[in-house]
Amino acid sequence: MTNNAHDFSLADDLQATEDWDALDGDLEDGFESGYADEDPEESVDPTVGAMELAERHALRRVASLRTELEDITEVEYRQLRLERVVLVGVWAGGTQTDAENSLAELALLAETAGSEVLEAIYQRRQAPDPATYIGRGKVEALKEIVAATGADTVIADGELAPSQLRNLEDRTGVKVVDRTALILDIFAQHAKSREGQAQVELAQLSYMKQRLRGWGGNLSRQAGGRVAGGAGIGGRGPGETKIETDRRRINTKIAKLNRELKAMKGTRDTKRADRKRNHIPAVAIAGYTNAGKSSLLNRLTGAGVLVEDALFATLDPTTRRTTTEDGRVYTMSDTVGFVRHLPHQLVEAFRSTLEEVADADLVVHVVDGSHPDPEGQLAAVREVFADIGAAEVPELVVINKADIADPLVISRLLRAEPHSVAVSAKTGEGIDAAIKAVEHDLPRPDVEFSALLPYERGDLVNRIHQHGEIDHLEHTAEGTVVRGRANADLAGELAAYSA
Repeated sequence: MTNNAHDFSLADDLQATEDWDALDGDLEDGFESGYADEDPEESVDPTVGAMELAERHALRRVASLRTELEDITEVEYRQLRLERVVLVGVWAGGTQTDAENSLAELALLAETAGSEVLEAIYQRRQAPDPATYIGRGKVEALKEIVAATGADTVIADGELAPSQLRNLEDRTGVKVVDRTALILDIFAQHAKSREGQAQVELAQLSYMKQRLRGWGGNLSRQAGGRVAGGAGIGGRGPGETKIETDRRRINTKIAKLNRELKAMKGTRDTKRADRKRNHIPAVAIAGYTNAGKSSLLNRLTGAGVLVEDALFATLDPTTRRTTTEDGRVYTMSDTVGFVRHLPHQLVEAFRSTLEEVADADLVVHVVDGSHPDPEGQLAAVREVFADIGAAEVPELVVINKADIADPLVISRLLRAEPHSVAVSAKTGEGIDAAIKAVEHDLPRPDVEFSALLPYERGDLVNRIHQHGEIDHLEHTAEGTVVRGRANADLAGELAAYSA
């Protein structure tokens, strides 16, 4: 019997591979591997902000996606496609340009929330109609526009009363939301931290409590304690309606969120007290939404937070530690953006976060120089400053986006705001001037000292560099001679080495 199988010999197989290295050398010239070399730029670890931005874009809803559901009240359907919206506003005061700018901002808010804006109309009135927000004739025109465009949502540029919402929905046949609900929806999408999510939920529940509404007699039902399925368990008695039960549950949830936020506020207050005890100056970056606050923080401190050309892209405050040119330590914090007619529910819910602005030693007020109405942005933000008790905090106005703004507008703002500087967080233009302005406005230590420090007390020299100002420093045989200014606590420790 003949065996045709190959005789296996490990030594022979290893011998056959000895020339492979030489063969690889011959193939290097003109040979391109299917696995490209790693791009050194792509090998850099992405920042946290870049990863969050990629995640946000990956979860964005897609237009033109259709399902078999056609009832717009179905939650599944609304999540699978972009809402098609019509905007409506009332021009009750100011110029026509103000009304158009407000409606344009509402369109940006709607797009940020994930909607497709089809049409926008506004009506000139002395005051909004108490029943339907816009006049009766304009309601009929709005109904025709909704039918012609196939819109499924109407967004009003103002805060609507519950009766106005109900009347507009009944007459147009589609869902109606107001500016407040739209902003709350954006906040709910973008909140990341536990505190931010709790603050947004509190604001939403406060808004929803007064706007509970049933379909037909749904929320007017009464249930006793022995109804089928145990629906009456937990109620206050046979006479309590469903809307009363829902409102009570909302009140219970609001109380729970207030307790949680109070505990979180204690943590924030402790960190703030530590900074004050160590005499570390705090700088808060505040301003209108999408003015470039996060971009400026990244440019000044390298924080790497999320940056997106969208309204309310970042909600959670970010604090970074940085130093001045002469070595003094201070913190810089990014805060939530403001907007015209910021819902009071949000101001109350985010009060603990906004207190970072009120307790800061300096507010860097960022304004978008390329916006059609930068003066309106400044006024809207300062109105919120007054509400949270930050009107007396020293303010440095930073006019951002100088690379795309009209030079005449920049010149006008610089004249109107004497303590201001124009920068571009994107290109780096004017950043050095902004840093010098910030360092100049930081609080300075006011106790003068002159000390001869032994060389074993290098820790004190380091603290003087971080928290004081040095006018003279000399190394001698006896030790280090230092003269300058420091805070009261540090000056007290240096008194033992007075020279």
